[in-house]
Amino acid sequence: MMNVAIDRSQIIKPPKLGLVCITASKAVRFRTVTRKRLLQFSLAEQEQLLRNLYRDNLDRLRLAINFCASEGIQLYRLSSALFPFADDALGAAVLSEFADTMQQVGQLAHDQAIRLVLHPDQFVVLNSDRPEVIENSIKILAAHARSFDLLGLPQSSWALMNIHGGKGDRVDRLVSVIRNLPDNIRSRLTLENDEHAYSARQILEICHAAEIPMVFDAHHHVIHEQLETYEDPTVAEMVTAARSTWTVPDWQLVHISNGNESFLDPRHSDFITLMPSSYWQVSWIEVEAKQKELAIAKLRKEWLSNPANLAA
Repeated sequence: MMNVAIDRSQIIKPPKLGLVCITASKAVRFRTVTRKRLLQFSLAEQEQLLRNLYRDNLDRLRLAINFCASEGIQLYRLSSALFPFADDALGAAVLSEFADTMQQVGQLAHDQAIRLVLHPDQFVVLNSDRPEVIENSIKILAAHARSFDLLGLPQSSWALMNIHGGKGDRVDRLVSVIRNLPDNIRSRLTLENDEHAYSARQILEICHAAEIPMVFDAHHHVIHEQLETYEDPTVAEMVTAARSTWTVPDWQLVHISNGNESFLDPRHSDFITLMPSSYWQVSWIEVEAKQKELAIAKLRKEWLSNPANLAA
């Protein structure tokens, strides 16, 4: 463990730590349904099944927001499966029935000062060689953007939808597709560096070209670059460089995870035991750890009180 000095003159206030989708306890859980099961029913039965599921998940989202508020958690990543099949005509029509309820849930998040964000699933690839994949990816993003609109969330990177770069060596196509997205998608879209296809520096360049913010992931960065520590100078450099892509710098969001069995293990650990000291410069951190709210509580106790404790 390195004894890293923290320049507290650069710290305005401690970073806010965010919960990802569900809790380690059973306090926050959501329902879903597979396409195979859905198609076993008649059209009328499918409609009722989705209606019941959406209603239940909205109730559970309300519980999730209240849970975050009670725990002092101000950032919550919504499940990308919150409204399954809302990108189909039937699901979209059913979801419209809940417009008033969704507005109320979105208002609850606003009143409780909970920032809501989203990470669409891996099927979203905006630079595929196959036009139908790009078309389906935009369809998925459009459904998520519509859900955000129904929740009354702003069309800005405050309510971001974060994706990866997709296919490697397809920079021009990725930038072109992003720049031509509908406003309610593009205004919320962010890009994140990954472990294999796109380095942090490549994503930074793409974000500048596409004029969207970058979400920096330190663990993906160290794996991609095969680094030995989060205190490698390039980590702090990328934190600062990524901030330059945010129209509102205080909205900058980063991700943190630790390797499960080794520093460069891509699998997430239960808790966060190592943190980049440069993360004290950002306002919002999504905690990608298996123990969810327990990992957040541990970070508050061991890192927010003394950031040098977890530096390595």
